[in-house]
Amino acid sequence: MNGYAFTLAGAELVACASGALWWADRRLLCFSDLHLGKAERMARRGGAMLPPYETQDTLERIEADIRACNATTIVCLGDSFDDLAAADSLSEAERLWLTRLQAGRRWVWIEGNHDPGPIDFGGTHLAELHSPPLAFRHIARTSASGEVSGHYHPKARLSARGRGVSRPCFLIDGDRVIMPAYGTYTGGLRSDAPVLSTLMRREALAVLTGTKAHAMPMPRGEALE
Repeated sequence: MNGYAFTLAGAELVACASGALWWADRRLLCFSDLHLGKAERMARRGGAMLPPYETQDTLERIEADIRACNATTIVCLGDSFDDLAAADSLSEAERLWLTRLQAGRRWVWIEGNHDPGPIDFGGTHLAELHSPPLAFRHIARTSASGEVSGHYHPKARLSARGRGVSRPCFLIDGDRVIMPAYGTYTGGLRSDAPVLSTLMRREALAVLTGTKAHAMPMPRGEALE
C-alpha cells in the first residue's frame, strides 16, 4: 500500500495516502468518518444543495482500497453516515454496492456521534472494537494508549513550491492515531486546534494524504488547560 509505515503498541500499521489505515498482520482495513449521505442530509435540513454524488465517490474509493490490499476485515470507525436517516436514504444501487463489498468479509460498524445506533446494514455493530494490542473507537480518550480513533477530521498545511496546501491528515504519536475523514464532502479541523494539541504528544507527526503520504511534525497550537 502507498503510505507511511509506523508502529503503534507493537502493531505494524500503514497510514495510506488514501486516508485508510492498513494493519497487514490482521488483514484489517480501517476507514473513518465516511459521512455517507451528506448531500441528502443537507438538502433535507434546508442547507446548501450539493451535487448528490459523494456516496458513489466514497464507495468507489473504498472498493479500490479493499481490492488493493485484499482486506478480510473492514472497520468503519464511526460517523459512517451523516445521520441515521441518511443511512435509510441510500439508493438501492448504493445499498447493493455496500452489500457486495461486505460479502466474504468481517465488517464492523463503530458507532459515532452522527450515527449513534445500529443501522439497517449487515455486519457487526459495536460501540468500540478491542483487537489487542489496539482499540478502535470513534472519539479519542485522553488516558488511552494503543488507540485508533477519528471524529476530529484533522488536516494540516504543507508549503510546496511557494504555495500552501491544506490536506486531511493522520495524527500519530506513541499512544494513538487520529484518522482523517475519508468521506468525499467532509471538512477538517486544523491540527493546531487546542483539542488536538492536548490529545497528541509533543513529538506527534502529521501524515498528509493525497497522491502520496507525506509525514511532517504535527503543527501545534496552545493546548487546553
